Amino acid sequence: MRLAATPPNGLSDAEAAARLAVDGPNVLQRDRPASFLRSVFDVLREPMLLLLVAAGAIYLVLGDREEALTLLASVIVVVGIAIVQERKTERALAALRDLSSPRAAVIRGGEKKRIPGRDVVRGDLLVLEEGDRIAADARLVECAHLEVDESLLSGESVPVRKRVRSDETAEPRPGGDDQPFVYAGTLIVRGHGLAEVRATAERTEMGRIGAALAELESGKSPLQQEVARIVRTVAVLGLAACVALIVVYGLTRGDWLQGVLAGIAMAMAVLPEEFPVVLTVFMALGAWRLSKSRVLARRLPAVETLGSATVLCSDKTGTLTENRMRVARLWSRGGLHVVGDDPLPESVHETVEFGVLASQRDPFDPMEQAFHRLARAKLAGTEHVHDEWELVREYPLSPELLSVSHVWRSPDGEQLVVAAKGAPEAIADVCHLGPTAAAEIRAHVAEMGADGLRVLAVARASFGAAALPAGQHDFDFELVGLVGLEDPVRTGVPAAVAECAAAGVRVVMITGDSPDTARAIARQVGLATEASVITGKELEELSDDELAERVQRASVFARVVPEQKLRLVQALRARGEVVAMTGDGVNDAPALKAAHIGVAMGGRGTDVAREAAALVVTDDDFTSIVGAVRQGRKLYDNLRRAMAYVVAVHVPAAGLSLLPVLLGWPLMLFPIHIVFLELLIDPACSLAFEAEPEAPDTMRRPPRRVGASLFDRRLLVVSLLQGLGLLLVSLGVFGWELAQSGDEGRARTLAFAALIAGNVALILVNRSWSQSVVASLAAKNVAAWIVILGASTTLVVALAVPFVRDLFSFAPVSPNEVLLAAVFGAASLAWFELAKLARPAWLVRA
Repeated sequence: MRLAATPPNGLSDAEAAARLAVDGPNVLQRDRPASFLRSVFDVLREPMLLLLVAAGAIYLVLGDREEALTLLASVIVVVGIAIVQERKTERALAALRDLSSPRAAVIRGGEKKRIPGRDVVRGDLLVLEEGDRIAADARLVECAHLEVDESLLSGESVPVRKRVRSDETAEPRPGGDDQPFVYAGTLIVRGHGLAEVRATAERTEMGRIGAALAELESGKSPLQQEVARIVRTVAVLGLAACVALIVVYGLTRGDWLQGVLAGIAMAMAVLPEEFPVVLTVFMALGAWRLSKSRVLARRLPAVETLGSATVLCSDKTGTLTENRMRVARLWSRGGLHVVGDDPLPESVHETVEFGVLASQRDPFDPMEQAFHRLARAKLAGTEHVHDEWELVREYPLSPELLSVSHVWRSPDGEQLVVAAKGAPEAIADVCHLGPTAAAEIRAHVAEMGADGLRVLAVARASFGAAALPAGQHDFDFELVGLVGLEDPVRTGVPAAVAECAAAGVRVVMITGDSPDTARAIARQVGLATEASVITGKELEELSDDELAERVQRASVFARVVPEQKLRLVQALRARGEVVAMTGDGVNDAPALKAAHIGVAMGGRGTDVAREAAALVVTDDDFTSIVGAVRQGRKLYDNLRRAMAYVVAVHVPAAGLSLLPVLLGWPLMLFPIHIVFLELLIDPACSLAFEAEPEAPDTMRRPPRRVGASLFDRRLLVVSLLQGLGLLLVSLGVFGWELAQSGDEGRARTLAFAALIAGNVALILVNRSWSQSVVASLAAKNVAAWIVILGASTTLVVALAVPFVRDLFSFAPVSPNEVLLAAVFGAASLAWFELAKLARPAWLVRA
């Protein structure tokens, strides 16, 4: 029924203020953004960065000011990158939150007022109007033609109609027609009404879903845990080796001061301070690259974890589809027409014409919007468009008759024109179709429905009497045709699903829509539909073990409620899958947080979904998720290459610190040489390897094995062999020059030149483990060449400038001698290039 002329008085301002003081504001609790100092503390609390700080402090105490300041400067850079990325992401999310903050119209003291949504309290009378987003859970007091889009809570793409009922005492879940309840966060697409607020804030349906998130905690990623564990282990071994070397040197040579210097050099060569630098820089730069592709990383480890995803669970409405209804098929007595880019045949023009006449002039209802869009695109400038007609009367949809009729008067027409649309069975009823004609209509409806279309029927009538009848049945309606509407698949989604399949990532669709609609969308996007569609009702009857078995085969789940989405994600995780979950609604939030990687849609998505997710897609494009998977895989591949380089370069650094002592030779490396290696080349190479382009087969191979170690046996063996080759060559150059000239400075100079040349060769050969150095040069990587140029320039300065040469304890040598030593250093990696040509399986898989 329609709103009363004089609405109820509602709460007074004083009563509303008192209830606001008791219940609190009508907002969901959110995590407060951390202060700057807190963010810095959280970053520095990582054991890996604590090692960097501790090492810098030790060198400062020992008086090595330059080395200490350089080391601590690297800490500042790493912390700065992490803080800037975190703040940038939080600012973007805050902007999205502000855009979605609703206001509400209420009746207070007999007057209509528009107030902030946060000030709505229990007992308020909400004025519901077309286009409003509802501010709180409420029960209808009055309404007329009210339809609400509840997709954010139920997952159903089609609006549901509402009615005032006094027999409903228990509040049902969102979704379904003819219920007297409306819910916070949902959108009114048609009609108007008045509703009494029953719940606000955390007590709403949206709030209850959000509260479930508190029970789902996310810890460190496996990669973070693995690197932290390796850092601790190597640090302990390095410190033990440092102490042992000091003792051996002091006891055998009696020079404890030199022993301490040798021990410090050994500790610096072994301590893995590059690991945290490389990992943090990779994550931060990976998040930055994703942000350029409209994907925000709220938690940095998710960038890498997404690359290992084996299952991508996606909501349908608004994620795979556009959440925008479109006319897909038209049927009339002249036949069936599939709507495309071609002009509409004359036989279906009336179907579109009277579908528009049976709709609002400026509709919010998505199906009526679809009618208008089609008419503007296909019928503009024809006699079937009637902008000048006058609406005389509207017969609204009711639970007893699921159709709506509009009576129109044309400027020059003597008779009134009546247009009706609604459920096919209702239109068949008002058209008084016989059994044969009704059966034909049911057959066409069933055919469209099997393809997931929402079917409406359209009818027309003329009326010449002076007084309009009380109901629609009194018109002499004639059936015009049927209209099949769909929520179209987003452009690019089928290609993205196919790319996921090629990459070994299984896409699973989880939706609140009907099985027929889910099955039709699955076919359109390319999901496997051989296995049966599993409904929410079936899920309720499955035990955890049965669900774990069924979830391995099924790709489509329909009529699923929020708790079941969460259960599906947990079942997949229990099977050892790495689960990514995409979604935009409040109903997706618990599953987003329970998944290994939660991916929220930023444009249409709710605050609750964005806060729960690790990644936020700002353009709501499913294809951006696939791009993020590609970026995650590239990041992991390049991270392995960077870690392989770091391990390899530590072997000659540690060996050249230890072996000369054991062989009774002079010290080859002092702390300043190690600082040069670690702070000029190693951290910079994290940038060089991070910028390496993705491999051609990045999205044509399966995800890495669940639980696979970053530092697996293959990586360690190859890295150790690379480092051992460079160690032997550098040690050989050092020993040879000592034997030939007996000059410690010359021997150190030439051996260090061989070491740096070998280091540069390590960068080049590890850019790709499948392509030769010559082939990899074709791939653009400016950062790598900057690193190589920087290392080479610094070496030239150290050899040519007397002050710097003395600082490094070098001696003058000829350019030809340096070049020969450099050739020997680079040649130490020749065996690896030959191995690439042979392409053994253990190498190609890297």
